[in-house]
Amino acid sequence: MLVREPLKVKLMTRTGNPVQVTDNGQPLWVIHPAVTKDDRERRRAEIEAELAEVLGAPRSEIALSKIILESRR
Repeated sequence: MLVREPLKVKLMTRTGNPVQVTDNGQPLWVIHPAVTKDDRERRRAEIEAELAEVLGAPRSEIALSKIILESRR
């Protein structure tokens, strides 16, 4: 999979999970993501701050369904 579909392996490691590389079922390597625990915590804090800002904003008078329908025209 590493050779045939490197993007899948990239996506797996991007989620923060290690990926085990095997050859005919025999383990060869374990690829760990380069993201550290501090990076994940910082990113989580940034996401939480962004969501808190969005939730604190006043509600729109326009329904989301109307916005979507207008954008399709």
